[in-house]
Amino acid sequence: MSDKKPYLVDAIIGNSKFLASLGRTGKMYRLWWPNIDLPQHVDAIRTGIQYEQESISWFDEEAYGWKHQAEYADKTNIFRVKASSVQQPLQVDSFHFAIPGQDAIVREYTFTNTSNEPLSFSFIVHTSFLVSENQLYNTTMFVPADDALVHFRHKYYFALSSANVCTNFQSGLSWESAQSGQLNGNEIDMKPDGALKWQVSSLAAGESLTIPVYITAGHDEQSAMQQMRLVKTKESTEWLEETRSYWQQFLTSAIPCPIADADISELYDRSLLMFKLMSDDQTGSIIAAPEFDEQFVRCGGYSFCWGRDAAFITTALDRAGLGFLSDSFYAWTLTAQSPDGSWQQRHYHDGSLAPSWGLQIDEGSSIIWGMWQHYMEKQDRQFAEQVWPAVEKGASFLMSFLDNESGLPKPSIDLWEEREASHTYSSAAVYGCLTAAASFAKLMGKVDLAAEWTAAAERIASAIKELCWNEDGGAFYRGVELTVHESKYTQAIADGATGYIVEGNKGNKKHIINHDKIIDVSLLGIAVPFEAVSADDEYMRRTADAVEAALTVPGVGGIKRYEDDIYIGGNPWILTTLWLAHYRIQTGSLDQARQLLNWAIDHRTEMGLLPEQVDKNTGETAWVVPLTWSHAMFILTVFMLAEAEAKTALEAATVDTVVASN
Repeated sequence: MSDKKPYLVDAIIGNSKFLASLGRTGKMYRLWWPNIDLPQHVDAIRTGIQYEQESISWFDEEAYGWKHQAEYADKTNIFRVKASSVQQPLQVDSFHFAIPGQDAIVREYTFTNTSNEPLSFSFIVHTSFLVSENQLYNTTMFVPADDALVHFRHKYYFALSSANVCTNFQSGLSWESAQSGQLNGNEIDMKPDGALKWQVSSLAAGESLTIPVYITAGHDEQSAMQQMRLVKTKESTEWLEETRSYWQQFLTSAIPCPIADADISELYDRSLLMFKLMSDDQTGSIIAAPEFDEQFVRCGGYSFCWGRDAAFITTALDRAGLGFLSDSFYAWTLTAQSPDGSWQQRHYHDGSLAPSWGLQIDEGSSIIWGMWQHYMEKQDRQFAEQVWPAVEKGASFLMSFLDNESGLPKPSIDLWEEREASHTYSSAAVYGCLTAAASFAKLMGKVDLAAEWTAAAERIASAIKELCWNEDGGAFYRGVELTVHESKYTQAIADGATGYIVEGNKGNKKHIINHDKIIDVSLLGIAVPFEAVSADDEYMRRTADAVEAALTVPGVGGIKRYEDDIYIGGNPWILTTLWLAHYRIQTGSLDQARQLLNWAIDHRTEMGLLPEQVDKNTGETAWVVPLTWSHAMFILTVFMLAEAEAKTALEAATVDTVVASN
């Protein structure tokens, strides 16, 4: 039925069990329940109006003359859309939100007659479900006792109804019927779509009428209908106010934005609200983004939990006073650890392994580093004891993964999941992990382990400076021992590179270049956050300058990932730009950091969300909305900058006091 789903969406709503993505017109494109990563259940849910003897006008489209104003209600995850048209005698105001603590979504539509005469019309909701992401064996049925349309497959049931009794309905093959407004009353069909219709008669000029549409869920018909009956016990306006109060109290429980700036404060609040939606209520896992490329046409998917992303995110949560979400996440990590002590690339909400390109040692390293950051924030001995067995297993795995000769970690997949090498960023992450693990070991009274892990970390730091520095390039190598395709190897050797060929499994050959010279923004991670090399070190300063010179995008600005990046066109990213801001703050270049922060703020979406990428030619949002890691880097930048500016102000005041006293 529906048009192709968009890659870029405008808004998300949810309650950490429900998650839905919508366009700026209010059209719902995707709906997840009871976990926020999978399964996804909706093809599309459409809303329209019809006047007598006329075809339907879908007011959730930019067609039929409709124009839309959309925004989040202040300090909430409630999405509001106003649809109006000079060609239409109706204005439609709608609120979209999930009720906290309930398996229910409210979509409240208020119709206002903007003409000078009484108006009669029909309101039609067309529902197209692909329950549990499956096109087979979906069933749609109408339940007269509850005046509800139900979609189900296997153990997933979704009911749709209203406080207003519908005029007609249709189960199955309803798209053409909905277009004409002639629903046939079919009560059950093994098809995924359906429709509900409400007739409004003689709405007076200037008057308004509200029709709420409720979506409830359950693992059987009874539970879905019980939830629906509960929702109907209150007016939709009551649910709206309760939900508004919930989100405003959520923000009140957090640490206020530490910088007094309207744009920063607004994005700060939006980031915290978004974090809650990206945190799974039942498991504690945190997803990178709501899925938008379910066919994996242009990427490998985003609706998974990456330990690396989450370590940055939980650190941001801790700084913002939302450590309870970090508690849940680190409890979840204990379910996702592999028997050998590693954490793999990414996982589903239940801790099982998601599709993977191979071992990334920065993932597990980031988790243990993040555990220590979380402990330092809370100083909770019980937390340390809870995670200690996983820390010990994880650190032991990484110790076994170190190369005896170089002291660096053996080759693995890089943080961008594109190549195999002994990556400098990954080595720094292992340094950060082993340093954190040694701190846990001291806390647990394991002095020998602490000494062993500290020594290994120090050897990694020394090896990074000794083996990973490229004097000719004026920056650290992105990595050493880079595996490449045979043709690239041949060309590189012809161009003067050094390398070697080794025999792999089943006699297959691996072609390895000794040094990866590409400038990559992740090299900043050597210093920030992992501190394998001091941010003030000459090598780091030269590397940061090389990153800025090579990766700043002409015209649009911002920092792209690395020199020859082609992913989605090779655009600047929000998080990479803020990564450079982190480094500039660490070295006292606060004006430069402010400029980078302002660039990120200027490139938020219309609804105030941070994307992953910004188009290198137009400056418009290019990919993934919202990206949780982008918001985390923003929060961390705000706190780092606030602290640095406060320190600078204090130092200046101290100098003034000394001068005055003399």
